[in-house]
Amino acid sequence: MRKIKEILRQKYDAGLSARQIARSCSISHSTVNDVLRRAIKAKLAWPLPEELDESALEAMIYPPVKTNHEKSITPDWVYIHLELRRKDVTLLLLWEEYKQKFLNGYQYSQFCDLYRQWRCTLSVVMHQIHRAGEKLFVDWAGSKVNIIDVDTGEIKEASVFVATLGASSYSYAEAFMSEKLESWITAHCHAFEYFEGVTAIIVPDNTKTAVLKPCRYEPELNLTYLEMATYYGAAIIPAWVRKPKHKAKVESGVQVVQRWILAALRNRQFFSIHELNQAVSELLVKLNRKPFRKLNGSRHSLFLSLDRPALKPLPQKRYEFAQWKKARVNIDSHIECDKHFYSVPYQLLRKELDLRFTATTIEIFNKGSRIVSHQRSYAQNPYVTVPEHLPETQRKYLEWNPERISDWAKTIGPNTSKLIDSIMESKQYPEQGFRACMGIINLGKHYSKERLEAAATRALVYHIQSYKRFKSILENKSDQLPLELPLANPPAPHRNLRGSAYFTQNKEEQ
Repeated sequence: MRKIKEILRQKYDAGLSARQIARSCSISHSTVNDVLRRAIKAKLAWPLPEELDESALEAMIYPPVKTNHEKSITPDWVYIHLELRRKDVTLLLLWEEYKQKFLNGYQYSQFCDLYRQWRCTLSVVMHQIHRAGEKLFVDWAGSKVNIIDVDTGEIKEASVFVATLGASSYSYAEAFMSEKLESWITAHCHAFEYFEGVTAIIVPDNTKTAVLKPCRYEPELNLTYLEMATYYGAAIIPAWVRKPKHKAKVESGVQVVQRWILAALRNRQFFSIHELNQAVSELLVKLNRKPFRKLNGSRHSLFLSLDRPALKPLPQKRYEFAQWKKARVNIDSHIECDKHFYSVPYQLLRKELDLRFTATTIEIFNKGSRIVSHQRSYAQNPYVTVPEHLPETQRKYLEWNPERISDWAKTIGPNTSKLIDSIMESKQYPEQGFRACMGIINLGKHYSKERLEAAATRALVYHIQSYKRFKSILENKSDQLPLELPLANPPAPHRNLRGSAYFTQNKEEQ
């Protein structure tokens, strides 16, 4: 605009030619002639009026090009933006539909440019196009909520799980007392049931409950999380580490939940997780039905029209929470899980197997094939044994067997031999005592035969059949102390010995 004024000044004040003006302003002489013609056509007089600003001058020199009525009709960009979220819908398809309605409308390239310009007027997180029913973004909210223990008055912090659908931004939120694996899996199951369907892809952060080893290309997923997703027919694609734009939808969803739900509850006191979730649920309904500012409808209306029809159906039963771990088969043909021992076929001795355990069952896998399953035990007896899993006459398959263990004990001393025999006889199956016996054998690498025999003598006197207590005798050097034999007979009656009747009498009086 400054050059337009300078062209006019040099023409009418200085009387220079078009070529002289062009050299002075560093432009072509054809441009100078064009500006002068446009100024004459716009009936501009020199000097220009003082109230004429640069925008008005530009509009007079370069007025907007008039187009026919059909071409000036602007497409409904909101409709086009929402239609692009539907599966397999493209801008080319929408442009063809537009051209069928308006034959003299915008051509494809201009149509796309105008749409991109309109899209830039939306918020940054809206720039990504998410297909209906395709992705579910999940994360824990950064803010926590205090819960007061009614009995102790202790304040505990509850974490809030947030799940947001990509196309409609329809959200789900639920509070949990921890962010452990069981809460993570339960939150996903509840979210699927809230949406009444399952998305094709789940996009989590790189939390340990989801990703064991983060990697941009081949992340190692938690087996329980992977099993849950497989059960619902979904794929897990974690966001890249330190790339919040890869999960901008849930980042925005978390922010919205924190502002419209958690902030609204900041002055309330909660005394149970159920009370907190009830309040969260009420505000969640208001949030999902809150009208958009720049788009028509709300999260709920978009969910009903976009995501809900595209979601895959739920299975008949909810996923049963199961954990996985690796464990090695011990010489007693048992494998450990939660301080209980479950038998496996002795042919798998010393192999590392996969354990899948729920609240009711224990399943054992070898290279993906299930070998055996047990009912999970919570009994005091830590062993669950199937007799067919243990060798009968073919003890040669075991590197250590009862006979060899007993022979080793005899080389230490008679009391050690008696202790080993008593440990194996105390079990329903001798193999169940192998662990304790092998522990005592390994102690022979650190202690002399004399000390082992002395410790075995003390263990027999005090009826000790535990490896830990036997080891404690050696560590505390109790085997080197004089042995005090337990009293064979109870003490004689004495006036200072009150007996059990005394305590029973006092209890009745109270």
